Amino acid sequence: MPEPKGKKARPEQGKRERYMQPSILLGLYPKPSYGYELIQNIQRFGFVEGQAPPGMIYRHLHQLEGDGLVSSEWDTGAGPAKRMYRLTEEGRQMLALWVEYMERQARNLSAFVEQYRSTRAAGSAEPS
Repeated sequence: MPEPKGKKARPEQGKRERYMQPSILLGLYPKPSYGYELIQNIQRFGFVEGQAPPGMIYRHLHQLEGDGLVSSEWDTGAGPAKRMYRLTEEGRQMLALWVEYMERQARNLSAFVEQYRSTRAAGSAEPS
């Protein structure tokens, strides 16, 4: 993406933190998971490029647990003990709210892009 003259901010800045909560909730939706596994899985949602920073993930997991959206317990089965995280019923409800919000945002963004394209195609855009 070209850098606007005199501007340093890019549209995607801050996206990583903004969608971390729903990414973690969706990562836990199909099954309980431990932190490292969750870090590996949430990359596929497209909000984090590369591997998500573990410190950021664990900070969000602790916050989500404090908010009652996630619960955790130690799994001391085979291998080293791991903290397993699972979605609570409140977490499932919050994920559904996030999805509704994202659907609205997707519609708004599509309308915005369509307006831009139709204005540009009509030749109404000022020359750069």
